[in-house]
Amino acid sequence: MRLTVNGETREAPDSATLAELLACLGIDGRRVAVERNREIAPRSQWGEIALAEGDALEIVQFVGGG
Repeated sequence: MRLTVNGETREAPDSATLAELLACLGIDGRRVAVERNREIAPRSQWGEIALAEGDALEIVQFVGGG
């Protein structure tokens, strides 16, 4: 299926969950927030959120510094 991730078109398996997509992208889920179709996706539900064709995701990584 095709998804939009941070403005770029990406391919993902038809049965992918949000947690699986993050793993495939090599993203550490402890340091990100995810918005799916303009709604914040609760971290506790990432393994249950099934992605669908055309979903739009925004993934924001937290960066520390001083």
